Amino acid sequence: MNRREFVGGLAGTSGLMILNPKTAFGYEANSAVRWGLLGCGNRGTSVATSFAQNTSARIVALADIFPDKLETGKAHFDQVNEKLGVPAIDSKLMFRGHKAFEEIASSSSVDAVQISTPPWFHVQHLDAVVTAGKHAYCEKPLGVDVAQTRQALEIGKRAEGRVSLDVGFQVRSAPPIAEVVRRIHDGALGKIAAIAAHYYAPASSYPDRGNVSADELRLRNWLWDRVLSGDILVEQNIHVIDICNWILKSHPIKATATGGRNVLTHFGDCWDNYQVIYTYPEDVHLSFSSTQFGTDGWFNVSESIFGSKGHAEAPYSGPVRIIGENAWEWKDVAQAAPSSSGGANFAANGAFSDNLAFADREKDRNFIESIVSGKFHNQAADGVQTALSCMLGRMAGKLGREVTWEEQLQHGEEYAMTIDMSQFR
Repeated sequence: MNRREFVGGLAGTSGLMILNPKTAFGYEANSAVRWGLLGCGNRGTSVATSFAQNTSARIVALADIFPDKLETGKAHFDQVNEKLGVPAIDSKLMFRGHKAFEEIASSSSVDAVQISTPPWFHVQHLDAVVTAGKHAYCEKPLGVDVAQTRQALEIGKRAEGRVSLDVGFQVRSAPPIAEVVRRIHDGALGKIAAIAAHYYAPASSYPDRGNVSADELRLRNWLWDRVLSGDILVEQNIHVIDICNWILKSHPIKATATGGRNVLTHFGDCWDNYQVIYTYPEDVHLSFSSTQFGTDGWFNVSESIFGSKGHAEAPYSGPVRIIGENAWEWKDVAQAAPSSSGGANFAANGAFSDNLAFADREKDRNFIESIVSGKFHNQAADGVQTALSCMLGRMAGKLGREVTWEEQLQHGEEYAMTIDMSQFR
């Protein structure tokens, strides 16, 4: 099943509609895109900084439920803007509290909104941004449960041809990864038989929050909360599953999985390890394993793809290559500079070096180009397909048995947040 079949006739969802760029908020091609950041945490700040430094986008607005995050964000981006020779952020364009997402989306001073809030909120916030007619760059995942992915597809339909909608799968834009996948698609490995992949990361950490409410603690430490994050398979490991879907041009049709919370002791309910066997069309299998615990800082992510003519290796750090009849290795050192430690260190803000060194830059430039050219992106369907692929493994692990794609969709899994957001003003 390909992506077009998956969306059930949602033809053109990822197509590009060529429009007069002046129709996109009235700015000429190559003029600055007015950028609003929704969610001023580590990753959000890192991504918005990359957009400011690598594209014509200019950070003009910030939004967050927490005033300290908002103030820290303003201090940072005022410095970024000063170095770029552009004005500091106007205090009138700083939006705080539980309605901040609606305010930044409706602001006439903003052209595009970057959604970097906890994953449970992604679809709700995407809805507000697209409804307001703004371009949206939404971090993955595009939903933490089946119900949210259905809503995301509907939002994608409304966005089509009106605005650009990108999902934060920047690994696809890493030059070495993109090139090896291109070669695989061109037949360098012959018939694909299997993939072995892993995502090994140290435990995520947070500072002592002091005397805060249970709700605030959940929101600030959202990576540890399954409802808010989707669990490590959906929130973090999703990058590997996305690459595997991309390579195989499909999504898994069933999965079996094990895992658990065997090491972590801090509050929260996310698992610290997964082992998943995915079955794709034509009986191709993906063996995926994940860990997220420990304090040694060790980080290792890779995909190994096995075919009738050889195998390919696509790690975050180390040689990206094909071994076999069509041997090849990525040689552009400038595009894959090793980190000082000799390996790709885990970064809480996703700022990796090595083979992903230019992933954010390329993703950013392509998104902004889609806006100023009027050739709008729409990655809603791909974002949903990958999110559901990860949820399939999560459900198989939680139930302790094989789960099919159809069963997952019929189950209609839904995660309830149970936090009254109106308390945050």
